[in-house]
Amino acid sequence: MSANAEVPIGGKTSVARQSPAVAQATATQDVAGPVHAILWIMCFAHFLNDLLQSLLSAVFPMLRDSYNLDFSQIGYIALAFQITASILQPLVGMYTDKRPTPWGLAAGMGATLGGLLFLAYAGSYWGLLLAASMVGIGSSIFHPEGSRIVRMAAGGRMGTAQSTFQVGGNFGQASGPLLAAFVLIPLGQRGLVWFALVALLAMALLVWVGRWYAAQVAQEARAPRRAAVGGGHGLTRNQIGVTIGLLLLLMFSKSFYSASLTTFYTFFLMDKFQVPLRDAQLYLFLFMGSVAAGVYFGGPLGDRFGRKYIIWFSILGALPFTLALPYANLFWAAILTVAIGFITASSMSQIVVYALELVPGRTGMLSGLFLGFAFGMSGVAAAALGHLADVTSLDFVFKICSFLPLIGAVCWFLPNIDKQRK
Repeated sequence: MSANAEVPIGGKTSVARQSPAVAQATATQDVAGPVHAILWIMCFAHFLNDLLQSLLSAVFPMLRDSYNLDFSQIGYIALAFQITASILQPLVGMYTDKRPTPWGLAAGMGATLGGLLFLAYAGSYWGLLLAASMVGIGSSIFHPEGSRIVRMAAGGRMGTAQSTFQVGGNFGQASGPLLAAFVLIPLGQRGLVWFALVALLAMALLVWVGRWYAAQVAQEARAPRRAAVGGGHGLTRNQIGVTIGLLLLLMFSKSFYSASLTTFYTFFLMDKFQVPLRDAQLYLFLFMGSVAAGVYFGGPLGDRFGRKYIIWFSILGALPFTLALPYANLFWAAILTVAIGFITASSMSQIVVYALELVPGRTGMLSGLFLGFAFGMSGVAAAALGHLADVTSLDFVFKICSFLPLIGAVCWFLPNIDKQRK
């Protein structure tokens, strides 16, 4: 099989620009079964990676007081992180589809480490923007390469494997508010320096995983190469293009709404219910924890019942809860955000896996595209909603965002590729 293997799609062909060694390694792992040690190490590494990245949004209230920032400026800090990650992720994925880079994961973590150190000692608003951008660069390298390694180790159970990988990241994001409440608030902004130890631990793990990755690529490069296998869904190129567009629209709905909570939920609780900062961080932890649970259970459910149905439930099913949230008291707001987090997160891995099954052989590019798009939309949402909150109110922002899950109605037009493949 050549490096530019042809994959049949509905009687036509598309070019799957993937390294032959990586394609062969993935095929072999599908036969051998999941490599659980690699999956759980990548889950833990994702936990550490996203824990460090979540510190950025967790310290927003602290930065607002220290630098006298308004909501627009806070939104631009989030935008600097999200846009850097979103633009570079698909580019990194396209490059590594052709040239596997086992050292890339550790290098990405090094960029995150540098961003945290800059954030700890930033002397100006521009320094904060630079620090956020460096953290975004680390994310843009980690996520597409992490998805590739998880796919190699999945053993055919891609939904479960992707959920295992992503749930680590979600638990890491959930831990950010707790660390802000119990570590950073007492220590202040300079307390971020202590998390350099976490970054160094993650780099050590990723160096070990990189050696496994390199060994797999080298081993399979010497093995007899198999023919490329198509997606088996019978869709034409135009149908695939439309389906990818619908998936991106669904990702927009999820990311935009999630950004309203991850960026402004603590401010919403503090302004509307006069909740202290530490308690607001704990409420945010409840939401982020429910997101992690949704990601974990969404993968096996998608493997069993079909990805389309889980995606449909995840987007449209959250609508009653999002509509009720702006009008709830503090107790019910906590309950509703837990339900929203669990439901909306259940399709995160399913959307990525659905796209990978549409076009086999483009693991890096497609995972980078979708995860990068999610980061980008979160950054745009943070900046746009910050401006809107400055001219109106946070309460109005949450009322407007509550209608975003209506976009989930477009799931009706998604082809059921599980049924078509069978």
